[in-house]
Amino acid sequence: MIPAILPRGPGHHFVLYGDSCSGIPGHQHQGTFAAVNAAVRQVVPPPEFILFPGDEVAGLTADPDALRAQWRHWLDREMGWLDRTTIPLWHTTGNHTTYDTMSEDVFRDVLGMPRNGPPGQEGLSYWVRRGDLLLVFVHTLWSGLGGEGHVETDWLRSVLRQHADARYRLVAGHHPVHPVNGFSGAYQREIGPACGAAFWDTLVQADVTAYVCSHILAFDVQVHLGVLQICTAGAGTEHRMPEEIEYLHAVQASLDAEGLRYQVFDIGGRIRERLSWPIALPSDDRWLLVRSGESEALVTGTPSADRVVAFRFVGQAAPAGSSAAQTLLSAFQPGVQSPLWIGMRGPEQTLTVILGPEPGRSPHYWIGPPVLPDTAFDFQLVIHTGMGPGGIMCRFGAERRWTSLLAASPWGAERLSWPDRWSIGRGQGGDDDRPFQGSGLFVRVTNC
Repeated sequence: MIPAILPRGPGHHFVLYGDSCSGIPGHQHQGTFAAVNAAVRQVVPPPEFILFPGDEVAGLTADPDALRAQWRHWLDREMGWLDRTTIPLWHTTGNHTTYDTMSEDVFRDVLGMPRNGPPGQEGLSYWVRRGDLLLVFVHTLWSGLGGEGHVETDWLRSVLRQHADARYRLVAGHHPVHPVNGFSGAYQREIGPACGAAFWDTLVQADVTAYVCSHILAFDVQVHLGVLQICTAGAGTEHRMPEEIEYLHAVQASLDAEGLRYQVFDIGGRIRERLSWPIALPSDDRWLLVRSGESEALVTGTPSADRVVAFRFVGQAAPAGSSAAQTLLSAFQPGVQSPLWIGMRGPEQTLTVILGPEPGRSPHYWIGPPVLPDTAFDFQLVIHTGMGPGGIMCRFGAERRWTSLLAASPWGAERLSWPDRWSIGRGQGGDDDRPFQGSGLFVRVTNC
């Protein structure tokens, strides 16, 4: 049994999982998909509905009869355990299922999704209203717009405005907007930048809680201007997942007045990742001032997936032309390369976090926004070990919305052993080791 996370009062609870690429008897993914389904059936109480963001069947065939046969096997046999009249199952299109006009027609006919989408995309893009919850499903590879990696925004914007009274808003599509785990490739691995930026702006402006997607074989969460991107693609294609990092999984989640909570479980029913969003930082009186120079660390400990550390950095940036790396905070053990470095690098004085949890291995980089030269800065940086690589987030000045720093890593600070020495304004080697070249730097920290 997997106890479901239920709303704290009125709300909704549901399951999401994607990318089984099955539908063929005896196919290599049939067994892995069955194992994920067996785990989903252990969720108690059962979900109110299920979101499946694409690639249900192997597809990619030019034979419409063969494609329909895959769908029938998937729906009637592999998902035959689910009473879809009691627990609705809503789908998004995917690159294995809607790769040309023929497969789009098959998708429409076989699944019978609502036909309230934009002209030409009826049954491919659509919306569903469940009381105070709006669910919008977008087609991220419509043949009429250019195919894979393209998505329209006018209809989406109109639907979100039409349902502005909805207390909760989720949008689902197949392709991520923001690269996952460093797997980047415009119009193939994620939505292309020409339409992706406008698409994300639409989500932000409508105060959407999360964009749910799949496509990249991983579980990943990140946030951009306060909107979560949740990628779940662990329903069957195990042989292409990075070993020892990703795993077959599904996600159980709930929405209520306090926010979104989820738990990611594997085929053994073990909870592997979890999140409660939005994060709440402690009041000002619980933030500690970090002494300038070198001192004992105020946060130490072994690797953990349940740690949230928030820093606040205030100071005056260095003059223009300062391009050397500048330390804000370095965490280290004497004689060992620093596993955590926070600072600014390059002529734009770009906020950068460097993690090197394994001595002797190349560190990984997280890249944030630039800090304007010779101006005052005041920003918060959170390291949330429960969010993997997306868990290094910042917000500047009066901005209240978090944004994950850019990274090309499949892991985050959950691997970090927090050392017992900190250095503010310089690296672990003293005054000449990447000194901060601005002025008035002070740092505060809190454990959430």
